Amino acid sequence: MVLTGGGDCPGLNAVIRGIVKRASQEKDWEVIGCIESFNGVLREPTEIVELDEKSVHGLLVMGGTILGTTNKGGPFEWPVRQPDGSWTTVDRSDEMIRKLQYLGVDAVINIGGDGSQRISLGLAQKGLNIVGVPKTIDNDLSSTDYTFGFQTAVQICTEAIDKLVTTAASHNRVFIMEVMGRDAGWIALHSAIAGGADVCLIPEIPYDIQEVKKKIEQRYNKRHGFCIIVVAEGAKPKGGSIVGTKSDEVGYQHVRLGGIGNQLAAELKAAGVEQDIRCTILGHLQRGGTPIAFDRILASEFGVRAMELVMEGKFGRMVAYRHPEIVDVSLEEAVRAQNLVDPKGQLVHTAKGLGIEFGQG
Repeated sequence: MVLTGGGDCPGLNAVIRGIVKRASQEKDWEVIGCIESFNGVLREPTEIVELDEKSVHGLLVMGGTILGTTNKGGPFEWPVRQPDGSWTTVDRSDEMIRKLQYLGVDAVINIGGDGSQRISLGLAQKGLNIVGVPKTIDNDLSSTDYTFGFQTAVQICTEAIDKLVTTAASHNRVFIMEVMGRDAGWIALHSAIAGGADVCLIPEIPYDIQEVKKKIEQRYNKRHGFCIIVVAEGAKPKGGSIVGTKSDEVGYQHVRLGGIGNQLAAELKAAGVEQDIRCTILGHLQRGGTPIAFDRILASEFGVRAMELVMEGKFGRMVAYRHPEIVDVSLEEAVRAQNLVDPKGQLVHTAKGLGIEFGQG
């Protein structure tokens, strides 16, 4: 059984296709898909679909996921409404494993990020035959060099910067572009370098608003000039906190980030920046559309290898990319640590060498 959990990203369908195409070469394997992560098994009636070569035709170029996805609920924290109208959660993992056994499911391939793979680990520890495939648009899993969807997101952000440059130059404006990146600033950093941004603000380096102001002033000759600022949604000022709100959606555990771009604009105005400042929030545009070639290839490699791990009986593992090889690691290793930008690393060094300001001075 195959399922996709967490946020969507370009390449999910390519993984599903890779799994099915590899399984189709064997006589003893059939693939089914579970709708909206594990929810399809937990719901009554059960929501599962047959996956064969015909059903995955054309998926290589299709964004999103034909199985649907969710970042709410799950087997360990299933939302249940109380008689008073409030909500609580219950552990339905044992019940779900019994149901999978009843359905004749021999193994599960769980395609998802950190939260999804923690669920994989918990289920593996309960004896479920499960294999993980890493999926996070933020590229923040430390056990793999890259995750599919990340490079497509960087491409989308870079193209957006290219477009903002022309309008910023025409109006002598400061443009702030807010991109995804809760804890890791990889999308912001890569797109800032590729797009030639002037300022890049990321979660790993809290910024000083005065240093950002100085960089803006350097970009202007009297009233002429422009400035492009890329800011990750999880960036924060020194001594400050991230900008977000607690979600009222049932089963959603994270703080809903968003708004740092507009807050930064207000901070710059309060600091005395006289230039016109505009903010663009890319939001879910980064998740949508057709995956670029790199992500199609990586997702296909992950799908094929995940199915091979199932056939080899190597459960409790997650596929990973360690250039130039596709390898597998234990689920314990997979969720042990996040992959964060090293403030003293090569990519930050390169960005600073190009004159990109991180709010440090």
